[in-house]
Amino acid sequence: MATVHLRIGDLVWGKLGRYPPWPGKIVSPPKDLKKPRGKKCHFVKFFGTEDHAWIKVEQLKPYHAHKEEMIKINKGKRFQQAVDAVEDFLKKAKGKEQNSDSKGDSKGKKTPYKPLKILEEDDEDLSALKDPSEKDLTDSDPEPSTMERLGAGPGSGFKWESSSLKDDPHFHHFLLSQSEKPASSLEPISKRLKIIEEDTGSTSIQAADSTAINGSITPTDKRIGFLGLGLMGSGIVSNLLKMGHIVTVWNRTAEKCDLFIQEGARLGRTPAEVASMCDITFSCVSDPKAARDLVLGPSGVLQGIRPGKCYIEMSTVDPETITELSQVITSRGGRFLEAPVAGSQQLSNDGMLVILAAGDRTVYEDCSSCFQAMGKTSFFLGEAGNAARMMLILNMVQGSFMATIAEGLTLAQATGQSQQTFLDILCQGQMASTFVDQKCQNILQGNFKPDYYLKHIQKDLRLAISMGDMANHPTPMAAAANEVYKRAKALDQSDNDISAVYRAYIH
Repeated sequence: MATVHLRIGDLVWGKLGRYPPWPGKIVSPPKDLKKPRGKKCHFVKFFGTEDHAWIKVEQLKPYHAHKEEMIKINKGKRFQQAVDAVEDFLKKAKGKEQNSDSKGDSKGKKTPYKPLKILEEDDEDLSALKDPSEKDLTDSDPEPSTMERLGAGPGSGFKWESSSLKDDPHFHHFLLSQSEKPASSLEPISKRLKIIEEDTGSTSIQAADSTAINGSITPTDKRIGFLGLGLMGSGIVSNLLKMGHIVTVWNRTAEKCDLFIQEGARLGRTPAEVASMCDITFSCVSDPKAARDLVLGPSGVLQGIRPGKCYIEMSTVDPETITELSQVITSRGGRFLEAPVAGSQQLSNDGMLVILAAGDRTVYEDCSSCFQAMGKTSFFLGEAGNAARMMLILNMVQGSFMATIAEGLTLAQATGQSQQTFLDILCQGQMASTFVDQKCQNILQGNFKPDYYLKHIQKDLRLAISMGDMANHPTPMAAAANEVYKRAKALDQSDNDISAVYRAYIH
């Protein structure tokens, strides 16, 4: 295989971990940012985003020589926007080159072209930060300039390095997010980094950024159906489409489908039609009754199930409902998996959910690209029903915890203590978390816009308590919290966020 020469200013396709290539440009790293030890790498800025990453040399391809190949295997909207950004960059670069050439020098000789390093207006020129001792990372002869390779054909025998990150445990990818504002100040770079590492044997899918890295995975060629476009379902479908999956959607309120149709989704008229048209159909609805009706009701999923068709129940329901749905789906020759998700609307939008799966393992494996698109990690828990049990336990703990935090805030107020000071102290201790900080700040601001519906967490508490009763296991804390949420519902807080349980204590 011919040696590929790359340097600062070159346009490339960069492959990060398990995720397929994304267009970028090799740039100088900030002086605060140390190069990872181990294999040789370049610092790449990805187009269409404000993300940067250290990418190993063997995971880079010249942009122009492989453009057609990459466009064929990546169809997502975000990907196309990134390619468009590259083309805009090239137009600006060509314009500046022509202006430079028209001037010439005093002797009429053409000035040798240097690799382009043209940044957008809001980019920081980091050229002064480049280590002057840094040499070409391929340790070979000087490479041709970017413009000299514009007309180059496909690289001979160029293949991506097949080894995964787990084979190189000392290699970390460092991402610099500048999405909030340009990095115009030289604050310590370590404050703005995300570190990604995959451990050997882990099923974890560590998504660095849903718009750039998680946004370029290789989608399955299977046809995907999705039923239910609520708080969680909407984010999931959006990410499936961004990753290039072929998705057919259905929702009880049909107008919710319009946005996704504009994004490239297809429309199914009934759940039965979606199941019959698609290889894998996902469902994400509000409760056990809605889940049963979707499968067993008129024009339901069951009518569209044929041998080999896959059905994945993502709703948080009780184990008994899962068992029933599994039996009816498999009785028609279908394949069944449950896959409830832990997270919120924001995490769903960001593609950072945690997926708990159980049932048919082969379906779980067939859905690998889907789970990578929607979540940061997934767990396979064995036989159908186990994921429902685990999900209810997790939500029982979360619901009880949220009620306790609300109780603490209101007790602080009732005893003359500052609620903000209570939160500040809490966030400096062992219970500090993004969840606590965000929920408490929203409470203090009176912002109860739903990230996870209060009525749904109360439903989960009720189901968890029932599960405890069946196992002859006491759940007094959950029972107490459930009563507080029931009072909040009586105060018309059902469609607010779970943090609105706070209002049960002040009325």
